[in-house]
Amino acid sequence: MTSSLESSRFLDLATVIKASQALSGEIQFEKRLSTLMQTAIENAGASKGALILHKGGNLVVEALGTSDSSETIFLQSIALETSVRVPINLINYVARTQEVLLYNNVPKESQNIHDPYIIERQPKSVLCLPIQHQGKIIAILYLENNLTTNAFTPDRLAVLQILSSQAAISIENAQLYANLEAKIEERTQELSQALSYLEATQAELIQSEKMAALGQLVAGVAHEVNTPLGAIRSSAGNVSKFLNQTLEQLPTLFQSLSTEEADNFLNLLQRSLQQETSLSTKEERKVKRALRSQLQELGIADPDTAADRLVMMGVYQEIDSFVPLLQKPDSWQVLEMAYKLSEIKRGLATIDTATDRASKVVFALKTYARYEQSGEKTTASITEGIETILTLYQNQLKQGVQVVRNYAEIPPIMCYPDELNQVWTNLVHNALQAMDYRGTLTIDLAEQDGQAKISVTDSGKGIPEEIKGKIFEPFFTTKPAGEGSGLGLDIVKKIVQKHQGKIAVESMPGQTTFHVFLPMSGV
Repeated sequence: MTSSLESSRFLDLATVIKASQALSGEIQFEKRLSTLMQTAIENAGASKGALILHKGGNLVVEALGTSDSSETIFLQSIALETSVRVPINLINYVARTQEVLLYNNVPKESQNIHDPYIIERQPKSVLCLPIQHQGKIIAILYLENNLTTNAFTPDRLAVLQILSSQAAISIENAQLYANLEAKIEERTQELSQALSYLEATQAELIQSEKMAALGQLVAGVAHEVNTPLGAIRSSAGNVSKFLNQTLEQLPTLFQSLSTEEADNFLNLLQRSLQQETSLSTKEERKVKRALRSQLQELGIADPDTAADRLVMMGVYQEIDSFVPLLQKPDSWQVLEMAYKLSEIKRGLATIDTATDRASKVVFALKTYARYEQSGEKTTASITEGIETILTLYQNQLKQGVQVVRNYAEIPPIMCYPDELNQVWTNLVHNALQAMDYRGTLTIDLAEQDGQAKISVTDSGKGIPEEIKGKIFEPFFTTKPAGEGSGLGLDIVKKIVQKHQGKIAVESMPGQTTFHVFLPMSGV
């Protein structure tokens, strides 16, 4: 008898160890609950079991299990009061008293059990076991046997009570792990949303900086457009006036000229149209005086007017072949006609040049202001991007800045062109401000180790060593209030990094260079 009892205890101990290991070996919440349910049903000799958890001050039916299935049914935290699968009154009693409730012969004891579920289902044996941790109830294990009375023997109850301690820790840990996973998932979503927000904010900042720079350029851009428009308007007026006059007088003029004189007239006109050199006011006065003296010696009538017209036409050297025309009695009409025809041709050339200039400014403005919404890289020329920005800054450049371009032939690269234009804008703008719009701006473009290297150098006073390491930090600026947000170079750095490139700065008194390196491999 003693040997048999010791063997039973040994087997129970082995069962406890095995069950404890099974419980502690699971990490995920549902797997731990499933292991607990199947272990309890198997070791207690139950035909059915349920696990009721204490969540947020309420009891919820979390899982169901049966002896004829290895699968645990999870009920997604069904409130105990609404469940029809467990004895609500018995479970509430155990939750309130935190005592083990055992009915080993339900048919005989049914008059003492006031629970609709027990009355309806008539199980043979019922066990409600509280699972506690650190003095508080965290779960209730409900077991029943539908076939046998006295199913839950003292030995089996002892095993379950030992397992309940391990189960309490296991459930607590599983809930903590589940909560941690939920928090990690929630935090991941928050970080993902934050990243999306930051990316959107960065895009808005880039566009905001672009518009801010454009605002600073508006006056200069307007001037750059108005100047050629004014030239077009003026030249068009002169062309129209001179054309009307010459169309009426030209036939009469040619009838009065001999063949040789007509040839000389056409040669005079051709010389005027070929003349491209412009004289300063001082040089023009000097040339007129010399030409007037020469015409006086040749006996030309009204040498002042003749000298004035010839200089305006750009014909003031080697005039011997035109002397016969100037000696004619109607030389003034001949000279005036040649002048008007040359002005018509010159006016048309001015209109063509001015139109091209205005077109370039408008195109540059359109290119700069556009926003690529596809979010995909496209093939673009670095040189064209830089020239777009220089065109927009033409009004500031022509006042006292010499631009030196050292462009190597670099093939187009895969990039975000509108964002790179923001890089060139910031670097050029900073360079001009550093020089106070007086000095030399040098832009170098070369290929180095499979990368496009773009260097923007100004002849300004340089960046002090103590702030050189801060210039790419957001909101850091040395400009007076209202002249800079401190985001320009930070945005430049982010755009370059977005292209898997890098940016560096070198500075000494009298020279500062920003180097931008961009991959050419289409990364």
